[in-house]
Amino acid sequence: MHTEPSFPHLLQAYFTERLIHQRQASPHTIASYRSTFCLLLQFAQQRLHKAPSHLSLVDLDAPLLSAFLEHLEQARGNCASSRNARLAALHSFFHYAALYAPQYSALIHRVLAIPSKRTEQTDIAFLTRPEIEALLEAPGSATWTGRRDRTLLLIAVQTGLRVSELTGLQCQDVVLGAGAHVHCSGKGRKERCTPLRQEAAAAVRVWLRERQGGPVDPVFPNARGGALSRDGVAYLLAKHVATARHHCDSLQQKRVTPHVLRHTAAMELLQHGVDRAVIALWLGHESVETTQRYLHASLELKEQALAKTAPLNVDPGRYRPDDQLLAFLKGL
Repeated sequence: MHTEPSFPHLLQAYFTERLIHQRQASPHTIASYRSTFCLLLQFAQQRLHKAPSHLSLVDLDAPLLSAFLEHLEQARGNCASSRNARLAALHSFFHYAALYAPQYSALIHRVLAIPSKRTEQTDIAFLTRPEIEALLEAPGSATWTGRRDRTLLLIAVQTGLRVSELTGLQCQDVVLGAGAHVHCSGKGRKERCTPLRQEAAAAVRVWLRERQGGPVDPVFPNARGGALSRDGVAYLLAKHVATARHHCDSLQQKRVTPHVLRHTAAMELLQHGVDRAVIALWLGHESVETTQRYLHASLELKEQALAKTAPLNVDPGRYRPDDQLLAFLKGL
């Protein structure tokens, strides 16, 4: 007699068989999906007064999942895109469940019918140079955590690493000396090397000397020696932004998240004339079109373009060639 698979069994098989074995999902995808189900199980436990190991698929119906998604937005402050990412993880699991629990096809169909929310394309938030300097000055150098935090923020602003890539950096991933860079495995299992400027390389060298970690130890550990979590990075960033606001008024109206530091790195490159294709490689973007958003966000580039246009009420001047010697020098 065929035994009906339980929800705990289905969920464990989904992660071990489907994600890890069949799809060979990246560690970042697994971590994101794991986080989604941890939040869901905690929400269901509070709502239904059932331990996660006692839940069944019947408990996880469309009304409960819709309430969970609303909870993410209302109570946890998730934006629509974050909510949609959580929903994508749930849809992925229920597609898998449909193969092994067809008796719940009606319930599964209703869950899969939960739509994603439309998101507005807002301007990219990034920090200006005075704001960057204020943020980097915020962590005190008198404490171990202050020195760790300043190095982490400097690397984040200069390299544009995702928060998962920052927390996943191991000591062996940092290469100093000539051609200093960090090596990371990013979204979609794409590996890349990101150069370090002289200031960042010097800061990391000093920090690693103090850190004294082994090759596979995290570059930026928490107080217990393990890798910092996403929430840990968000917490330390919020703390230092609050300090920086006392010295930089323009930060008062800005919401600064770890991803804003990634945007800041991209805008710094763009405003210094780096080609979009290079920025896409630098950030590990799947497509150059993703980098197009930064062009729309840069007021400075728009002002430079405006400065090259002639006013409407001014007659265009007649072309006059440069002095021969100046023309020679400019042509070098």
